Amino acid sequence: MKKIILAIAGTVIIVGALLAAHHETVKPAKMSKADIAGSIFDRPEMLETTHDDGHKTLDVTTLLSSDKKFASGMYKSGKTRSEIKEPYGVDEFMYFLEGSVTLSSSDGSVQVINAGEAVTIPKEWTGIWDTDGYTKIWVIYSEDGSGL
Repeated sequence: MKKIILAIAGTVIIVGALLAAHHETVKPAKMSKADIAGSIFDRPEMLETTHDDGHKTLDVTTLLSSDKKFASGMYKSGKTRSEIKEPYGVDEFMYFLEGSVTLSSSDGSVQVINAGEAVTIPKEWTGIWDTDGYTKIWVIYSEDGSGL
C-alpha cells in the first residue's frame, strides 16, 4: 500500500511539474530607467533596419498582446523624410525621449513634436514625416493586427 501511495504522489508531482513547465506566467512589460536611457537597444531581440534612403532604425517590441492587435516598445531613428500617401494604417501613441519630428498633415497643418512631448497618430493620417532623428516610446493598436 505504501508503494502505491508513493507512486501516486510521484505521479501527481511529475504531472504538476509538466503542467507548470508548459504554462508561462503573463507578466507586465516594464521598461527600466536604464532601458529608457538606451540599454534596451542592447537586447538580442532588437531589430536594426537600414532603409532605402540610408537611414537606420532600432526597434524593440516590449509587449505584443495575445490577440496580436496591441503592442508597445521603443524605437530610434536617424534623419529621414517620408511622405505618407496612404493612410498610416495603425493608431500609434508616441512619447519622444530625444530629438523631434515635424508632422505636416495633408491639409497643410504642421505640428512639431519635441523631446518630452507626445502625439497620437490616427490610422487614417496622411502627410509628411520629417526628422533629424529621435528616440520614442511607442504604443500601437492595429484592429486587424496587420500593422504589428
